[in-house]
Amino acid sequence: METIRIPNSATYSPIALTDLIFAAPLASRLLIGATLPGRILQLAAAGVYAGSVVGDWASRRGVRKIDFLATYSADVDNMEEMPESRRHEDVQRFSDELMDIYSPVTRKRDILAADVNERLTSYMAGVTGQRVETSSAVRNVTLARFMMPFASGSCDILSGDIAVFRPSGIFEPHILAHEFSHRKGYLKELEAQALAYLSLSSSRDPQLRQSALAERIYRNLRVLDGDDPERYGELLDATPLADDVLEDFRRLRPPDQRAGAVTKAMKDMYDARMKMTGQNGLSDYDRGFTNFLYTFEETAA
Repeated sequence: METIRIPNSATYSPIALTDLIFAAPLASRLLIGATLPGRILQLAAAGVYAGSVVGDWASRRGVRKIDFLATYSADVDNMEEMPESRRHEDVQRFSDELMDIYSPVTRKRDILAADVNERLTSYMAGVTGQRVETSSAVRNVTLARFMMPFASGSCDILSGDIAVFRPSGIFEPHILAHEFSHRKGYLKELEAQALAYLSLSSSRDPQLRQSALAERIYRNLRVLDGDDPERYGELLDATPLADDVLEDFRRLRPPDQRAGAVTKAMKDMYDARMKMTGQNGLSDYDRGFTNFLYTFEETAA
């Protein structure tokens, strides 16, 4: 089988290069009262960053991308609306399945990331006949966390630099797989959601499979709650989810979580950016993702 290796050299830097580029002059000014050292560090970081981006771009030229419509009979522009009754059935069915196989994820993040990345790579290779190997490096903090406080993680689409902002329990393998899909060149959020789910749900590793199920349940609940955190709590209480799993779901969307002005403004900007790049907006994370799975599975059936 053909193998494509993307270097992702920026991901191995101790500090995110984009953070150095933007923050070095300010940090230099605050710490030593002069901007020149920061400017020098900024230029050096920009040079390394540019070299990494060019190297990754050259490696990606040989990648065979998955044609979603041909492979799954659905894509960003071609999906059927999932009936509300089917969403309730999905929540019940996959909640039962999740509780049957659940076990706490105790692997350290670097080990978990390597396992998730390998699973995603193998799944994609089974579709395209080509292994696209990338870095498994993941950061805990970048400036993107403060720019997108509503997000669980981020990926710099140019350098492939990934950060996961907070522990997410059962959801973490899916979050990692989503970001690794971006790193492998799938920039649309729905595509990253779908590839993460399809790769993990077909895994023999129950801890990866349970994360895919949790994501599917959560996204259906988000559609059903009508953007009402209290309604989300009511729907959650009606599921068979229990103990640590239930706490992970509650932590992801607490009943008193109301978007502040800054968060709302950032969400609106991100939604607009997604629509400008041929996506359906933030709804691709939940309604689009679940509609995609519904269309794919109904067509296959």
